[in-house]
Amino acid sequence: MKLYLKLALDGVRKNHRLYFPYILIGSVMVMMHYILAALSSTPMLRQFEGGGFLRAMLPMGMWVVVIFAAFFLFYCNSFIIRQRNRELGLFSVLGMSRKNLSLLMLTENLLTAGASITLGMLLGIALEKLAELGMVRLIAEEISYEMRIDGISVIRTAVLFGGIYLLLTLRAIFRVWRTDPLHLLQSTAVGEKPPKANWLFAGLGAGLLIWAYHLAISIQQPLEALTTFFVAVVLVIIATYLLFIAGSVALCRLLQRNRRYYYKPNHFISVATMVYRMKRNGAGLASICILLTVVLVMLSSTLSLCIGAEDAILTTYPHDVLIETHIPSREQMTGENYAARRALLRELAPEQVNVQEYVRGSVSGMFTEDGIIIDAGALEDLSMVVMENIGMVYIVSQQDFEQLTGRTYTLAADECLLLTSRMDYAAPTFTLQGGAPLRVQAVMPDAWQLGADAMNMFPALTLVTPDFAGVTAHLAIDDNNYASGMEMLLAWCYAFDVPGGAESQLALYDPLKNHVRDLSFLRRHGGYSFSLSIREMKRVGFYGTYGGLFFIGIMLSIVFIAAAVLIIYYKQVSEGYEDQKRFAIMQKVGMTKREIRRSINSQVLTVFFAPLLLAGLHLTFAFPLMWKLLMMLNFSNMPLMIVVTACSFVVFGVMYAAVYKMTSNAYYAIVSGKQDNT
Repeated sequence: MKLYLKLALDGVRKNHRLYFPYILIGSVMVMMHYILAALSSTPMLRQFEGGGFLRAMLPMGMWVVVIFAAFFLFYCNSFIIRQRNRELGLFSVLGMSRKNLSLLMLTENLLTAGASITLGMLLGIALEKLAELGMVRLIAEEISYEMRIDGISVIRTAVLFGGIYLLLTLRAIFRVWRTDPLHLLQSTAVGEKPPKANWLFAGLGAGLLIWAYHLAISIQQPLEALTTFFVAVVLVIIATYLLFIAGSVALCRLLQRNRRYYYKPNHFISVATMVYRMKRNGAGLASICILLTVVLVMLSSTLSLCIGAEDAILTTYPHDVLIETHIPSREQMTGENYAARRALLRELAPEQVNVQEYVRGSVSGMFTEDGIIIDAGALEDLSMVVMENIGMVYIVSQQDFEQLTGRTYTLAADECLLLTSRMDYAAPTFTLQGGAPLRVQAVMPDAWQLGADAMNMFPALTLVTPDFAGVTAHLAIDDNNYASGMEMLLAWCYAFDVPGGAESQLALYDPLKNHVRDLSFLRRHGGYSFSLSIREMKRVGFYGTYGGLFFIGIMLSIVFIAAAVLIIYYKQVSEGYEDQKRFAIMQKVGMTKREIRRSINSQVLTVFFAPLLLAGLHLTFAFPLMWKLLMMLNFSNMPLMIVVTACSFVVFGVMYAAVYKMTSNAYYAIVSGKQDNT
């Protein structure tokens, strides 16, 4: 067994260019999984309002890391096996049986697995507190400096990644038993046949990409973006692989036809080499492009949410305090009832400013070309129900609307104003099912929203009418708060600000909750139909959601960036070993070191920045889709999102250039014979 251990250690040492990055990326995956697992079970998440969202999202992040790690470690392991084939074949020729080679591969995999899991676990334990502090900072919570080691997370991480490395070991042993020793010895000398330019697949890739871009830019409603997002993602992934695998070969063929470009020493060697291996190169470049796109989309959107959280809070809760109480019948819509509740609120909160008071009706249904169908039973064909057409109509009186906005309008009894949110409306009339058509005097997109109703992800429309009672007379009052048939939910809303900041807002919570019975119109289901929103309390939930999304985005981005860098590195190193003999021959016939460097730069630059440029194009066309999705989270600051997205791309461009410099140096060191061959 000592012999196998010595051979395994010697193999890892000699092939350190391959094994050290492999061990490092495995450690990063283990570290990230442990950190996410430990954070998902931290007691801190149970102590604040936004913790529930993070407790739900962190396990999803854990499984993303595990699934991605499994695929990616198999991908990296294939590079190592390809480079070790000749060495294993030599061992076989020298007398090692398949059993001996299997024990050698088992030993090597145990060493790499043990090193990756141990190093990753140590890093995870050491950095978990730092990650927790960063997460707490993002969600604006109090920081705890208590160190802890989550034993369950340690065991879970070790078992999951131990299983992945076990599968890698079985795969390596299976290949040893399945492959002829002579083939192993000669495998590195066997090249790939230069693929032909497949214009059909290249055209198909371009067509799918155009289709995906069209879907992204043609979406109008946020809810439609949710249903279209996954279709567009699949189309972009397929198109990217087709373009890089088939399109890159076609590009090389076009370059070869350009005599002025091709018949130069640096271009001739680089293009001839690329076209020889472009099928494998194309798959690697497509993987890099997709990883970069995922990181750019994820970070730019979550960072925009995190930075714009305060704007979203002010949009959703324009007042410090908002009280909504359900009105169960029209008989209770009296000035006396409103005055009694108003007086109680002034007694509980004497210092009120910017007071707004209004009565609101609301119905849900399916929008048509000139109105809304409220009763689902009226839809003869259920296939007519399209999710993008489902939405809400809020009804307010002209008197309340003018008091709220400070603007005056002249409306006849059969006229209305429409204020649209996340939808367009072009018909000259609007009809509530069962009622008379109302002439639309004006349509005002995104002009005004009723506070927390802004969080509604469905299309919404506010109908302003001078005849509230007449327009809603044919609708029944929903006294159970469960809409069915031709029913409407009525609510009395009272909003105000208080001086003194956050402490003054929080001080009102208990007094207001203690007087729920006096403020409510109806007792139902063992409680009262009453809701209380205090902006300072809701802020915690907002930052927990937005900051949590950004934190998970950062963690997953680290994994994806590390993967992209390693793909680039392995691509350069593996090609360097394959090209080493070719460049050695070229040096013997008079090619200088400077010409080698120029040829390498030409080869790398020709394809290396293509993934970044295409990722930037993907990001540009994905922007409308991202914007619609963020609108569902009540994000409304487009200039901020444009700046954040542009800055993200520039930063990644600089990082990508640094990786280019590093990997091209590694490639040059190999092909020029400067690497350590001991």
